[in-house]
Amino acid sequence: MQDRSDLVLVAAVALLPADGTALGIYAPFWTPISPWLFLLYALLNRRYLPTVCHRFRPFFWLPVLLMVLSVPGWIMFGFHTVAMLESLLGVLGALGCLASLDIAVTCKQLDWRRLMHILIAVYWVALAVGVVQWLAIHLDVECVVEYFKHLMARQYVDSDSPWGGGRPQFLFAEPSYIGMHLFGVLLPLMWMMRGRDAVYVRRLRELIVTFAVMAVLMGAGTRIILDSLVALAIVVVERTRWREFASRKRGVAAMFGVTVLGALSLLLDDRLGSIAQEGMTGDGSFYARIWQSLGPLMGLLRHPWTLLTGYGAGNLADATHAGAADAVGILEVFGGGTAGPAGWYAGVTHETMFTMSAWTSFLVEFGIIGLGLLCAMVLRHVARTAGWHKTAICWLILVAYLYIQFEGYAFYALPLLIWSMRQDTEQIAYTS
Repeated sequence: MQDRSDLVLVAAVALLPADGTALGIYAPFWTPISPWLFLLYALLNRRYLPTVCHRFRPFFWLPVLLMVLSVPGWIMFGFHTVAMLESLLGVLGALGCLASLDIAVTCKQLDWRRLMHILIAVYWVALAVGVVQWLAIHLDVECVVEYFKHLMARQYVDSDSPWGGGRPQFLFAEPSYIGMHLFGVLLPLMWMMRGRDAVYVRRLRELIVTFAVMAVLMGAGTRIILDSLVALAIVVVERTRWREFASRKRGVAAMFGVTVLGALSLLLDDRLGSIAQEGMTGDGSFYARIWQSLGPLMGLLRHPWTLLTGYGAGNLADATHAGAADAVGILEVFGGGTAGPAGWYAGVTHETMFTMSAWTSFLVEFGIIGLGLLCAMVLRHVARTAGWHKTAICWLILVAYLYIQFEGYAFYALPLLIWSMRQDTEQIAYTS
């Protein structure tokens, strides 16, 4: 460490898995600590911010552009301070994470190997916590279950949990958030280490595989099964040299194996099988994700001009109320239950509204222009820095999947992608 502020960075890295404890700062379905520490670290090292802003200039203009896009919506639907701050703080938090990485590794040239040691260690600790929870659940160790009931802000450990209890939660906000950590943080870091340090590649691979397999065997949830299959398919594509016959043969065989695993998952996992047979109504959680997004999206159609600039930061509730009737009508056509969605649409306020979908929230608040600007910035950045080699493409697809699957809770995936593409990515690039 160069100064005391680096202790904040160490704490941020060490607390990455702890995103669901009662000690964190509340957000819907999430109580993280690390994003705020990354933002604090960037502010404590603000003398480096001009350099960082120069390196990533388009992204640091993004909050200003989003506020400009919000002005028509604020004029038409009102300005709601708390909801607006929650919306824009998410963007600022992502920029804080990006700035912290660049300040620590590029500007201050801290020993990244020490940070990797800490990162790998704390995720092993998170896995060990999950094993302890699983044993406590199945051996009926009441004192351990009670401890984690009070530690977690939204607990899944107790069998009486209204959200589907009796499952190891690790230190995550939900058991289903395992994939966003394994494949949004650890897998990209493994790709970055390739060509730099073979030891860390091996350690990260062992951690990812062990964590994923243990989570599935302990029945942590359905989403880790789906995430592991998607990540495995992406890894197979990324690792295979398709122009070489022997490598292509192995790649095709591996993809066939992934397909077989997927088919077995549909047969063995009740929730996946139900979704495959009945569609969106086959699983309550999946159905809720659909109708929570459908309301505000239909609100865009009620006021077509909002398709361009959106309802404005913090005005998701206005869009939901405007589109509620149309959303309920669509759900009735497809045979889904409407009592729950209709009640939720009517009851949400600016302080309680969320969509469970990052791209939906971004589109509704900032319109096609805002979402298009963000996508264009990311694609242009990848093209100008790393170029379109196979690892970059697979990484981008993985990040897109994570943001569809985990809403905005795949928080670190996009800043890590943007920052890493500025580095010497030729070391991690594979030739197709």
